[in-house]
Amino acid sequence: METIASYNSLVAVGDSFTEGMSDLLPDGSYRGWADVLAGRLAVRTPGFRYANLAVRGKLIGQIVDEQVGVAAAMRADAVTLVGGLNDALRPKCDMGMVRGRLEEAVERLAPSCEKLVLMRSPGRNGPVMERFRPRMEELFSLVDDLAARHGAVIVDLYGAPVLGDPRLWDVDRLHLTADGHRRVAEAVWQTLELPAENDWRSPLPTAVPPRWARRRVEDLRFAREHLMPWIGRRLTGRSSGDGRSGAQYSAELGRGFWVTPEEAHAPGPVATWRRVDPDPLP
Repeated sequence: METIASYNSLVAVGDSFTEGMSDLLPDGSYRGWADVLAGRLAVRTPGFRYANLAVRGKLIGQIVDEQVGVAAAMRADAVTLVGGLNDALRPKCDMGMVRGRLEEAVERLAPSCEKLVLMRSPGRNGPVMERFRPRMEELFSLVDDLAARHGAVIVDLYGAPVLGDPRLWDVDRLHLTADGHRRVAEAVWQTLELPAENDWRSPLPTAVPPRWARRRVEDLRFAREHLMPWIGRRLTGRSSGDGRSGAQYSAELGRGFWVTPEEAHAPGPVATWRRVDPDPLP
């Protein structure tokens, strides 16, 4: 009889992709693929615990320095790590440095958990994707190598054509929609060897391309609301993650903490889950 995998705890590490942008909830919080995944795992496992340490805008060095040690100390059953793409998408990037810091992250996280999950991230089809594709593929080649050497598993989102469909990306063209996040959650779910609930790779229905005028309006909105602020942050050395910490990180304690739903059969949004403080340090 086949045994189905079981996970009592999950820690998510990374940048905005894992934090959950741009799946905005009414209370102003984000519910990305990691939160969706946690909710599904909670239904299967009473007492399930979760922590999302990811912060938007973080580079791989910041992820390693600020999140990896915290995550390793929590000794979760499963840890997800996605990082390096913010570095690769910058005009100037030291890929040797990215390689070294990502390798450091994997070396520290792999022994701390039963299952380390790495990703080949998706990319929205378009000119930006084509410009940075060689760098992205260099990063993903490293991810493949690290997974093989450290016994991690890989979620190959890059190899799924549907996740390049612009309709699965928010107006900022950098982050997935709610449907995109649900597909990623299902992809991770299956990679964790849990029973498939749907085909996350299934293409969207054929649609009539938008008219030229609508595309120009969307381009102008994107430039005004997202591109220009992004350029402004690059020019001034700022980041959208400045002053932020992970949703389940206590700056006072300098440690992560767990959250768990009051009712496993109906967990609701992670923002409503009960906090479980970590055990006292020895």
